[in-house]
Amino acid sequence: MAKILVTGAAGFIGSRLSLKLLQRGDEVVGIDNLNDYYAVEHKHRNLLALKAQKRFTFTPCDFCDAAAVTQLFHQHQFSAVAHIGAMASVRYSVKNPAMYSSVNVHGSVNLFEAARRQGPVHMLLASTGSVYGQSTPIPFSESAPADRPLAAYPASKRAMEIFGHSYGHIFGMPVTVLRFFNVYGPHGRPDMMPWQWTLDILAGRKLTLFDDGRLKRDWTYIDDILSGFLSALDSPKGYRIFNLGCGNPVENTEFVKTLETILGKSAHIHSVPAPASEPKITYADISLARQELGYEPKVHVHEGLERFIAWLKEHHLI
Repeated sequence: MAKILVTGAAGFIGSRLSLKLLQRGDEVVGIDNLNDYYAVEHKHRNLLALKAQKRFTFTPCDFCDAAAVTQLFHQHQFSAVAHIGAMASVRYSVKNPAMYSSVNVHGSVNLFEAARRQGPVHMLLASTGSVYGQSTPIPFSESAPADRPLAAYPASKRAMEIFGHSYGHIFGMPVTVLRFFNVYGPHGRPDMMPWQWTLDILAGRKLTLFDDGRLKRDWTYIDDILSGFLSALDSPKGYRIFNLGCGNPVENTEFVKTLETILGKSAHIHSVPAPASEPKITYADISLARQELGYEPKVHVHEGLERFIAWLKEHHLI
């Protein structure tokens, strides 16, 4: 039985990963600073099923606090760190770049430092497909430089990746970078497009689409992301980067049409030009993850959105 530290354990992906780890018999120590970037009630909801598990320990902790992180590693001997916690959102990062540097870069270095002192700890870093920016050939391959991010969020994640390489190289720490692509599904964040667009359609509000909805996104269902993550966790091998996407970009107009069909209500579309922070497409080449991790996404957009809407209804969120 492994003991795994999960950062951002009260959030969308962190809470779902923690539950999967517990279900397979691992021990999980979850940390989260429970900030109010979005309503904290959603984070408390995510923690409910976890706190009922005897092998789960939750500690309110901010990994930007180096002393608190050091103390945590003194209390526990971790075999792996699933570093999910972060300041997310491309658009929010445009207005608050310093926050992303502080949390996603400096905070990550605190974890690297604690892990290398404990050693050997497998560091798994949740990154993003948005590191590829606008100029990378499609589909996006892990071999691309990813050196032209369009906003502070992907820039901070790319910096985290590079720090991970440095620590792996110098200290022999196994580091696995997992670039997530447009993750959605039950327990998703309320500030993300699937939830926001659902609310807009149901309320009859104008739904804003960039460039007439022609932008394409590689929507990836949460369960598929978790299957890839668990595979990577179980095979630490030096420094590696994997795309975890669906490998099937969907135009935003089609995504909204799918929501309309499921909800039985039409959207009122308002088109505006895409801001400079938004790439025209996200598109993961998943051949490496398929080959080395056995990764194979199974849930496509219509089924995934049906499950997401059913969850919203079950929890009286719409």
